[in-house]
Amino acid sequence: MIFLVSVAMAAGGIILSSRLRNRYHEEAFSFLLYFQVFIFAFGFYGIWGQVVISSYLSAYIKSELIMRFTEISKLIGLPFLVFAWLMLIRMCCGLAGKECRRWFVLVFLALNLGAIIVLGYFISGEDSDRTLLPELYYAGFNFAYIVACMVILFKRKTGAVISRREGRILAVILLSVLLIQSVTLFLYENYLFIGIIFIIAFFAGNAAVPLYLTYGTTRIDKIIHDKNILSIEEFCTKYDISPRESEIIQEICNGLSNKEISDKLFISLQTVKDHTHRIYIKTNVRSRVQLINLVMGGVKREA
Repeated sequence: MIFLVSVAMAAGGIILSSRLRNRYHEEAFSFLLYFQVFIFAFGFYGIWGQVVISSYLSAYIKSELIMRFTEISKLIGLPFLVFAWLMLIRMCCGLAGKECRRWFVLVFLALNLGAIIVLGYFISGEDSDRTLLPELYYAGFNFAYIVACMVILFKRKTGAVISRREGRILAVILLSVLLIQSVTLFLYENYLFIGIIFIIAFFAGNAAVPLYLTYGTTRIDKIIHDKNILSIEEFCTKYDISPRESEIIQEICNGLSNKEISDKLFISLQTVKDHTHRIYIKTNVRSRVQLINLVMGGVKREA
């Protein structure tokens, strides 16, 4: 039952993330989708993989070998976790309107790669305490959630995808996920109840991020719309509009007919029609109404 719940939460998180990316076409939501894919890949491989090994192979394989299998399963699943953390940080940078520096990405990956190599070295040894090492690594490098929270809380005033209040709520969600996972991970000593809490916290907590961004925020539409608004010069540059075509667009938006535009600009009626046709092709519209809606929805109102 817990496995089916995990599948449902993972599928829901990925679906919501995909909808956000397709709706807003923001890079931050692409990183959100990648975060969901990588974090849940680790969840099923690194967490549920251990459950399957312990539950179904214990009757046929010695306990020492089972322990070694679970350790290797954790180690192989860690790269998924590393990329999930990186995608989380880059998502928060995008939501906050900040740029994730290349040097940070390289340093982050190098540190984690080094930690995984060291972890693999100790796991391959015979030390009886090595079983705690993956948990220590997981809890230690979960600081990625703290970094993500700091990025969200200390965001720029311009270029952000979410408001300051929504950023604070998202930071609370991420910190709650970090706290619950870390506490239950260290309290777990083959206690089934605590193990169930950890699994539910892992899947539900990470799925809560796209859930909140989809249903808990109210200003994403407005912020993204305002961010994508262009000046009239930027609009003309974007669609390769000539100065004469720009004049005709303004008169069309003022409600003038082709004949009235011809008289006002002292050009022939056929010239107006030719310019209008080229404008339609450049802006990929088929009528005056579509052109007016495009211009009015994408250009700043000038005083």
